[in-house]
Amino acid sequence: ASISKMPPFTLLSCRGISFLVWIVAFQLVLCVSGVYSVKSTKDCTLISESPLQRKVLERLEPLVGKNFTAEDKASNESYTYVFQLCGDAGGVRNAGLIQVEKNTQKPTVIGKYTNTQAIGGSDWVMLIYKNGEKYDSHCNKEERKAIIMISCDRNVKAGTLEGILEDREKEEDCFYLFELDTSSVCPVIESKLSTGSIILIIGFSLLAVYLVGGFLYQRVIVGAKGVEQFPNYAFWVEFGNLAADGCDFVCRSRKREESPAYRGVATDNLQEEPEERDDHLLPM
Repeated sequence: ASISKMPPFTLLSCRGISFLVWIVAFQLVLCVSGVYSVKSTKDCTLISESPLQRKVLERLEPLVGKNFTAEDKASNESYTYVFQLCGDAGGVRNAGLIQVEKNTQKPTVIGKYTNTQAIGGSDWVMLIYKNGEKYDSHCNKEERKAIIMISCDRNVKAGTLEGILEDREKEEDCFYLFELDTSSVCPVIESKLSTGSIILIIGFSLLAVYLVGGFLYQRVIVGAKGVEQFPNYAFWVEFGNLAADGCDFVCRSRKREESPAYRGVATDNLQEEPEERDDHLLPM
């Protein structure tokens, strides 16, 4: 009875709040379950945790979350290899690289990203996944291991995975070798321009913008013609005159003309009058 007497807007407000609470609770469940988790190289577990290896893995961050596949048709049975960086390859839990037989579609774990080793150079990274499934008869039935050689190629953001070989004709330390090209491991190209060159380029660029923009403004907006189209023409003419006067004052080599001793007397009147010759008055 009390609910029926409540105003309609109060019921709507209560229902809206309940709906928002359910949405928030649902999102929290998704976050806890890992649906909204962001993949990164931190998902890889190093065999021996070290800042150096972790820094090498960070160079491969652009490759995280991508599946790379390679076909193996050299052997009697055809296989497909699936590789993922610090993620579940082919959806197989903890598997960094798997081998899938085409006939049976059965996946075999070659190496796990929970057992990772990373070695890096200036333009390459060698990623090693260990703790794979054991061999049936080869390599003294030891665990499989995958080595992915990731090399620099500035023209490829994420290249194609290529299977090179499976070295299993020995008693121990067998491995699968793969290659992958990417620009992620390429060293940063340092700028060869000096600070002075950069300042000159910026200065000339600003000057070009000033001249072109000023010319268009004077011609289109103001309607100027001839040399008056030059931006701030009057200022630059006066500036040139002042600069010339300053240069003449500083760099003059001849002495300046001295002022007369008495003010108010023109210098023209002080010039020596021509000497009067009276030779004609002498007797011949």
